[in-house]
Amino acid sequence: MSRPKVEDYLEQGIYGPKEIKPGERKEFLGTLRERVVIVLKKSQVFEANVYPEIEQMMKRHSGANLLLNGQMDYQYLGKYIKLAAVHNIPYKIVLNQDHDSELGLVLAEKDAINKEEIFIEKQKQVIPVKKEKSMKSDVKRWVKRIFNKHG
Repeated sequence: MSRPKVEDYLEQGIYGPKEIKPGERKEFLGTLRERVVIVLKKSQVFEANVYPEIEQMMKRHSGANLLLNGQMDYQYLGKYIKLAAVHNIPYKIVLNQDHDSELGLVLAEKDAINKEEIFIEKQKQVIPVKKEKSMKSDVKRWVKRIFNKHG
């Protein structure tokens, strides 16, 4: 192994320490893919409800850290910050001016876990039966109105 050269020290002083996989770190809010437990896209964080999978993973991975996209407004991040506090999970709001990650939330361990499936499908919108019935009755009323006018 070769010894560091003066140029290496100067470069590190000017640019900071060399980072492993900088593109991956930008995408995963400062961590590496191999450490990720679970992620949410920004669009998912914008949703009103908290994803239950996030809380489940916080319970299972008590040594994890929560990384939040600092380009998002606190009103959307707050519910996950509160959840992290309940489970004693440290959180960090990551603001990267150079890269706009599509991820809004990353729960990551300190070491590699190489979890294969880290993305959660979007929550399905469930339409209550009452709304469907009211739509049918609206159509029936509309049809009656047309036939009464023309009949």
